[in-house]
Amino acid sequence: MIKKLTRNLQDIWDVFSAEVRRVFSDRLVMLVFFVATVIYPLIFCCIYLNEVVVDLPVAVVDESRCEASKRMIHKIDATPEISVQYKALSMAEAEQLMRDHKVRAIFYIPRDYGIRIAHMQTARVGVFCDMSSFFFYKNALLGGSNVLIDEMHTIELQRYGMAGMTGRQADDMVQPVVYDDVKLYNPSGGFSSFFLPALLVLVVHQTLFIGIGVMAGDANENRKALKMIPPRLRSHSTYRVTLGRALCFILIYIPITLLDLWLIPRWFHLPQLGAIYDLLLFLLPFVLAVTFFGMTFGNLFVREKTSGILCCVFFSVMLFFLSGAVWPQSAMPAFWRAFSYIFPSTPGVEGYIKISSMGASLAEIRHDYLTLWVQAGLYFITACLSLRFIKRFKG
Repeated sequence: MIKKLTRNLQDIWDVFSAEVRRVFSDRLVMLVFFVATVIYPLIFCCIYLNEVVVDLPVAVVDESRCEASKRMIHKIDATPEISVQYKALSMAEAEQLMRDHKVRAIFYIPRDYGIRIAHMQTARVGVFCDMSSFFFYKNALLGGSNVLIDEMHTIELQRYGMAGMTGRQADDMVQPVVYDDVKLYNPSGGFSSFFLPALLVLVVHQTLFIGIGVMAGDANENRKALKMIPPRLRSHSTYRVTLGRALCFILIYIPITLLDLWLIPRWFHLPQLGAIYDLLLFLLPFVLAVTFFGMTFGNLFVREKTSGILCCVFFSVMLFFLSGAVWPQSAMPAFWRAFSYIFPSTPGVEGYIKISSMGASLAEIRHDYLTLWVQAGLYFITACLSLRFIKRFKG
């Protein structure tokens, strides 16, 4: 029994050693594993370093020119989201400024604005947004809404004052319920805190998938698919070969994954609320599942060295949307929700966001954690079966 176990471990070590040599002898694989996994996270974090868009340039068309309109313009300019860069004399002038991309939104105060307020009627303010970017719309709408709410309170206080109500009594009439706006897990509402955790998980997923696919494609393209198996093991059980190859990728990618999903986010002050040991325990089945998934896919479908890169390009955008980071999975059709769990990236993104951004423990993400272990087990079986297929029909 001990002799058999020793022989099996020796077989796994031989496969592991051969796979390490293959990794470090292939420049493209080295580039993907050790350069892309560092460069991409750093580039993404640097691009979105500012978190939020501030001082969006806007134009104001004030046809009323009353005290109330001037007060509103002052409040608009005081918001952190928008900045009044131009005070246009007409809508035509403001529209030309928007066409020239000098402003991204227009606030239009009509001629009867002050008169309607004085007569205690409903006044209207027009907001026109540049929809070429969601952030232009978000800033103009958020900043404008906050100003309008505050201005409504001011006008109501003035009206209650005219009716003889002042001080605390008027305040209670204007705002009978006071609410606190608390943004959980992302207090600043920053884009990078929302966007980058999912993207970093996909960087790890896709680079590992590419590297394994490139190595499988190189073996198939040059008709050396069986050369990645040591000669004395080609007639033996495939699980030792699969474990030996997987051990190579796991030992390479555990440090890389910690760099991408723990160290770099800390450098750029992204949310890291979870415990490091919970993150480590979660990343182990994630790397295992991606490794065996990549080996299965590479054995069955990748026939050329560049095919792995093309498959990654095909899957990347789809995986990002299926992960639930952009659009909640609860709002997806049942088919696409089930389809997304073919890929380890789906539970990987969900679990990582809950650990890093929400401070969840493994017990609180047990669904994602167990899903990754199930995927790792299933894809280990398919990797062994696909390797057996190669041995039988190409050997």
